[in-house]
Amino acid sequence: MSWQAYVDDHLMCDIDGQHLASAAIVGHDGSVWAQSSNFPKFKPEEITAIMKDFNEPGSLAPTGLHLAGTKYMVIQGEGGAVIRGKKGSGGVTVKKTAQALIFGIYEEPLTPGQCNMIVERLGDYLIDQGL
Repeated sequence: MSWQAYVDDHLMCDIDGQHLASAAIVGHDGSVWAQSSNFPKFKPEEITAIMKDFNEPGSLAPTGLHLAGTKYMVIQGEGGAVIRGKKGSGGVTVKKTAQALIFGIYEEPLTPGQCNMIVERLGDYLIDQGL
């Protein structure tokens, strides 16, 4: 399966008639492996900061998680595995695998829990595959 198929078929899937606003799979080095057509263009330093938080959990909390210049307030996650951010009625979930970061950005009516489930389920599958 191509990386784009993981984005199109798994991350952008319908859940109760709703889906993520955008999604991407990005290498630890910031290279885009696959993304939805509307995934925001991020800055390399934003990926560096996200990777740092996976290595040093809590490092993003004081400044927030930035993605394409949008600031998300960092909320509970799983140190070294998942970072979650909130902005207004939407937010972002980032799951780290051995080689990639899985991003899901949502807006209401999709719930944070639904976003977490979509992103983390694919991330767990990729981890099980050694990816």
